[in-house]
Amino acid sequence: MTRIERAFAILLLLSGGGTVTATSLARRFEVSVRTIYRDVDMLAATGVPLYAERGAAGGYRLLDGYFLPPVAFTREEAVASLLALALARGLKVPPFPAALDAAERKLAAALPARLRTLAAETRRLVGFERAAADVFHPEPDQDQEPGETAARAVEIFVAAILDRTRVRLEYRQPYRGTVSAEIAAEPEGVIWDRDRWYLIGRREDGRRRFWRADRVARIAASTFRYRGDPSFDVRRHLGRAWLGEAMAQWARSSPVAIAMTAAQAARLQADWLYRFARFEPERDGRVVMTYGENDPALVSELVRWLGPGAELLRPAEWRPMLAAELTALAASHAAPDVRAP
Repeated sequence: MTRIERAFAILLLLSGGGTVTATSLARRFEVSVRTIYRDVDMLAATGVPLYAERGAAGGYRLLDGYFLPPVAFTREEAVASLLALALARGLKVPPFPAALDAAERKLAAALPARLRTLAAETRRLVGFERAAADVFHPEPDQDQEPGETAARAVEIFVAAILDRTRVRLEYRQPYRGTVSAEIAAEPEGVIWDRDRWYLIGRREDGRRRFWRADRVARIAASTFRYRGDPSFDVRRHLGRAWLGEAMAQWARSSPVAIAMTAAQAARLQADWLYRFARFEPERDGRVVMTYGENDPALVSELVRWLGPGAELLRPAEWRPMLAAELTALAASHAAPDVRAP
């Protein structure tokens, strides 16, 4: 940490109100007390109104109202802002974690004394539960913690959007067990969905792509600038609209067709993923759902979950395996339960 960075950090700490001793500042920034004295002298020389109070409870104090302009928050506005900060901090991959802490300190310093305790109470009184694991749509890496790599990928990507600079990234393909060659991309936006960050950008060929931040193996900003698409609006991709194209592409490469009743189709159309499959009504009243899947075990589980009325049509070579499973299941239920009283 440079001297300027340390001085700014001291200002942020003192802006929260109260008195801080030189000894505690030295411990926090891992420097000597003499270094803190020099930092404070530098701040005072630039006109920062720092006051030194003597005695057992003494230390340095910043003039009330300095550094941040007054902000006229109502209690409800303050609570809404603090809840937004708490929600961001509670994400599995919080964006700009250091900036979140700094923003909370600034907000607390700008609040009047009667509302300042809200900042401390938010963490104790309000909790945001993370998205639960999705056992219905298992992924190779869904149980892995994203770690710092995902957070760093989001930070670099967002900074590149603001700076209008390209990024270069390598992407991990968990289904193939490979890492892509380096990809040059023009960042456009980010989406948070089901406890994951998705990065939206255009490749060199002009195609728009989505990358999951926790699957980015490496990312770096470049010095090459780009104009960007002024018509881009991330709201057009909300509601998981982008999944429609991805599902259609997967269905073309690995098609699976399941016939089912209209009621069963309605249940799957309410699912966050399966609703993007293709549903076609048949003359016999059934509905055929076509989607993409490579794992026959997952298809078999879905048919068994749907129950009577569901029939696997394609791939035909998977039907014998499913028939054997259903025969074994029927046999186990036809036999009397020896545990029954």
